[in-house]
Amino acid sequence: MSRTWQLQEAKNKFSEVVEEAIKHGPQIVTKRGVDTVIVISYEQYQKLLLSQHKLSEFFRASPLVDVEEELDLARDSRPARGDIEL
Repeated sequence: MSRTWQLQEAKNKFSEVVEEAIKHGPQIVTKRGVDTVIVISYEQYQKLLLSQHKLSEFFRASPLVDVEEELDLARDSRPARGDIEL
């Protein structure tokens, strides 16, 4: 189970934070009341890395892969906007 630690407490009890991350999952550390970092076990980190996919694989799996229409990649021939006065 995740636990939230204030930064000062996490610094003082870093060994405990690490043990909790190993045994019970991610530990959230706050700074000035804002969730700032998460301490996770190396095993969980490895799982996160392995679950990532390449961007090219994402596009190959897209439902738009087999769409017959071509994209219109022609540039707009209109002149560029003039300067904007502030």
